[in-house]
Amino acid sequence: MAKILFVLTGADHWTLNDGSKHPTGFWAEEFVAPYEAFTRAGHEIVVASPGAVVPVVDQGSLSADANGGQEAADHIAAVLEKATELKNPIDLATVDLDAYDAVFYPGGHGPMEDLAVDDDSARVLTGALASGKPLAVVCHGPAALLATERGGDSPFRGYEVTAFTNAEETQAGLADKAPWLLQDRLEALGVTFNEGPAWAPNVVVDRNLHTGQNPASSAPLAHRFLESL
Repeated sequence: MAKILFVLTGADHWTLNDGSKHPTGFWAEEFVAPYEAFTRAGHEIVVASPGAVVPVVDQGSLSADANGGQEAADHIAAVLEKATELKNPIDLATVDLDAYDAVFYPGGHGPMEDLAVDDDSARVLTGALASGKPLAVVCHGPAALLATERGGDSPFRGYEVTAFTNAEETQAGLADKAPWLLQDRLEALGVTFNEGPAWAPNVVVDRNLHTGQNPASSAPLAHRFLESL
């Protein structure tokens, strides 16, 4: 049985370019799909967030439309309610990476607000990458990679990754309001960005780094991640 660290945003909003606060948090499916896959396989999950803040779910991710119907939406809400790990996070600053076998970052717009500039998250990401342990990051979660930049360079430079694309942000209606776009910033970081069709599953694996493009990529990313454990 592996012990898997889930790093979640502690933010409940994303500050847009006009200074307004867009309500957000983590995206439900991006937590639930891997959580169910890993716990079914018998693995232990520990949730960490900046300051041990109980992560806030993006309410938009609980809707029937976001989940392909009300039945699926009800299932996701039920899993979140029963996930005691989510309600008892540890402080990201206290994480000892040696205690974990793998690291997983769900997305949502929340990471654009806090993990993108969080030094503790950068330490975890850099350590996980260097250790060779399976590391997975999905959708807007790769915003956290931006915090690893030091002196104009990042350990993720040259890695092939995917994440929520400019096209998807535009279709979601937030591109014009965003202070920056994730695809643009990742490409500026020096990664090789793999853009799949909008909203379709897309999983990219480069060495021990596993990335998923969007919410639909969460389940296949979790499956591929399990194969690496």
